[in-house]
Amino acid sequence: MSVWVTGGNGFIGRHLIAQLARDGERVYGVGHGAIDDTDRRRLGLTDWINGEINAPNLDSLVQRGGIPGAILHLAGGSSVARSIEQPYEDFSRTVGATAGLLEWLRHSSRECRLVVVSSAAVYGTHHTGAISEQAATQPMSPYGHHKLIMEQLCRSYADSFGIRATIVRLFSVYGPALRKQLLWDLCVRLGQGQRELVLGGTGNEARDWTDVRDVVRLLAWLAQADDVPLLLNGGSGVPTSVVEIANMITKAWGGDIAVRFSGLVRAGDPFSLIADPGRLAAIPFSWQIPVQDGIAQYVSWFKGQAH
Repeated sequence: MSVWVTGGNGFIGRHLIAQLARDGERVYGVGHGAIDDTDRRRLGLTDWINGEINAPNLDSLVQRGGIPGAILHLAGGSSVARSIEQPYEDFSRTVGATAGLLEWLRHSSRECRLVVVSSAAVYGTHHTGAISEQAATQPMSPYGHHKLIMEQLCRSYADSFGIRATIVRLFSVYGPALRKQLLWDLCVRLGQGQRELVLGGTGNEARDWTDVRDVVRLLAWLAQADDVPLLLNGGSGVPTSVVEIANMITKAWGGDIAVRFSGLVRAGDPFSLIADPGRLAAIPFSWQIPVQDGIAQYVSWFKGQAH
């Protein structure tokens, strides 16, 4: 049987397709954005539909490659800021697409394994220390609210119709080919010749940083796994502060670079967002790429790009 990836043209999706192909899977995908034949072959993607996650496109994938053994659902909104600017579009991309996929599975492929990528944004900003899957969810943005509604839909279809779903709440995913967020912004500024980096916040804000190559290894494994929980944190449980990340970036970059913080904290930004990895460790799954190695490799990748 084939494996499908929705939202496969995004940062995580492209890494995931390549991982699945290396694992010997026949990979099909659907989502926004064209993927030409050269790119498709390089990724190891058997076929791709540039379009919505709806029944006609899913039926078309069946005609091309048969019923899938697993679907890895990455489609949906990917930006807190964009969700605030265009909340209805974010709702449609996250909630609408998931509802359509679940309804298609209910009618066409109930035995298919479904792995759904959610976000730690569902937890909100009020947590300290490691956050377990049972922690209260208090999302602070349309993006987080829509991810939580998506999760509830998956739980509903699992309970009512036996859909074999696993939801993975990812934390701070980074790695080669990420062209947004903190790491990208710092490298762009260093590439422009800046030798003093002024960042917002205090620098003590902590995140659970996971390399995308570890993340897709986890997702690919879950696509084949049985007897896993409905809900998992996709984090390592290792906190790394923003000042530590900035120092890793500047060290890997080289030269005399100063980093300081304005102390101005953006409203709605959590001070700490760290996973309790207990459920994941019990499966068991282990993270292989330490953050200091992953950051150094990210800087190396950035320097090798043409900007």
